[in-house]
Amino acid sequence: MGVTIVEQSAQRVVATMPVEGNRQSFGLLHGGASVAFAEALGSWAAVIHAGPGRSAVGLDINATHHLSAREGIVTGVATAIRLGRTIASHEIVISDDQGRRLCTARITNLIIDTPAPAPSGS
Repeated sequence: MGVTIVEQSAQRVVATMPVEGNRQSFGLLHGGASVAFAEALGSWAAVIHAGPGRSAVGLDINATHHLSAREGIVTGVATAIRLGRTIASHEIVISDDQGRRLCTARITNLIIDTPAPAPSGS
């Protein structure tokens, strides 16, 4: 997908993604690529929030597509809505090169203890 992280914390993750390579058959930025991008940013922020020995798994994601793009770079900004002990929710806004909002997504992640690795040979 060509995602590049620009800034990262539990409160805010900013990244970019090229439209090239993420288009659907009509030449527009694929809606699924936008949702995958949003999920990556929100989940990454939740993992940072979870801290050592813990991780995050997605419970819910939704997205509204406002506009699309045919070229350039899009920027995603994940902003924390709520960072709790067991739940982290983030809003992700994806914008084009001109700052126009293309997509608004919201993701909720469950914070879990990281499972122990499986024994080797099993």
